[in-house]
Amino acid sequence: MLDRTMKMTIAAVSLLTAGTVLAQPAGAQDKKFKIYLSLSYSGNAWQSETANIVKALAATPPYKDMVDLKEVISGTDPQAQISAYESMVDDGADGIISFPISSTALNRTIKRGCDQGVLFFMYDATVTEKCAYNVSYLTTGFGENTAQALVNILGGKGNIFLSRGVPGNSVDKHHTDGAMSVFNKYPGIKVIAEYYSFWDDRTTQQETAKALAAHPDVDGIWSQAGEYGAIQALLDRGDKLVPVTGENSNGFRLALSDPAMQAKGLKGVSSGSPPATSGYAFKLMMEVLTKKRDLKPMNIEYPLPWVLAENVKVCTGDRFENGCNAFPESKVPSSFVTEVLDPVMLPELSMKSAIDGTAVGGATIQPLPEEVKEAANAPGINCDKCDAPADAYKPYKIEPILAN
Repeated sequence: MLDRTMKMTIAAVSLLTAGTVLAQPAGAQDKKFKIYLSLSYSGNAWQSETANIVKALAATPPYKDMVDLKEVISGTDPQAQISAYESMVDDGADGIISFPISSTALNRTIKRGCDQGVLFFMYDATVTEKCAYNVSYLTTGFGENTAQALVNILGGKGNIFLSRGVPGNSVDKHHTDGAMSVFNKYPGIKVIAEYYSFWDDRTTQQETAKALAAHPDVDGIWSQAGEYGAIQALLDRGDKLVPVTGENSNGFRLALSDPAMQAKGLKGVSSGSPPATSGYAFKLMMEVLTKKRDLKPMNIEYPLPWVLAENVKVCTGDRFENGCNAFPESKVPSSFVTEVLDPVMLPELSMKSAIDGTAVGGATIQPLPEEVKEAANAPGINCDKCDAPADAYKPYKIEPILAN
């Protein structure tokens, strides 16, 4: 196999000034970069969209002539993803872009791959192996900020459900730890049901319905992805809704801004995980591989979305333009995760790219902003033997009400 440095030299594109489209010298690319897209848990809209973003970017010039992209889905067993990583490394991967199932279980295999020159870029979920790049919004405070929003809406008192994600995943743990750091400050807030919904609307609807059967007196729901399913479970029970905080599904955003839903009792905030992190991670990886960017392994922060009911704006086209952040229900299913687009990071993509993984006709890859923001330490989540900031888990999006 060619020396990896030689491969990168052969495949290098010209260094660019800010705002210049990536260009490939004629005849410079004799061998494509071998990139693996490694998913662990799959089967919900969010995971499908993150994969489709990467596929669409890989099919966009000039990447389409530079990248050999292969997708592997391992499931929720860490050992299965470890085995997948090992096969990718042995197959001569240049880069692995991945949603890791565990923050620690994959570390040894990742280190072996790094030692052989493989670039590991994790998106959304993170690992503690320091040779990997973690691209995530995890340290921007989804759990604590949405929990504080729910506390404020309820006036510091009420029975609530916790609708969680995938057991054992760093994203779920960090979100829940942040939320509980807030809920535990309010003696009037009682968690009366806690369940795993696997970040999926249908599963959330089913699990919320079970919780409602046992605890019909719920006053609010704190939810990770799948939040629209929680609303459906409430509607299935009757005509009364309760405050729900959740992530970025199109159905949830439309419901929050719907006067009829508000009249039934729905309040909340749309925040949470942007699928766009996968595209950002992929473009960063390609800029490193093509030597456009000199970036050492680090924890990289992606901004936290935060959309209140009064801020929901429906797009007229298939991109995020003019401040819009949701789509008409006639265009996308309710489970479509809106924060898949980013006019700054991912201007090459459209709504259709996220749905079917196709490139936008006439689009070319645009360079990323020069600045890469470093994320804070999250012990056991994105680093080992490290200290968290003194203000970790401190809500900053809204002013906390006083605890009774």
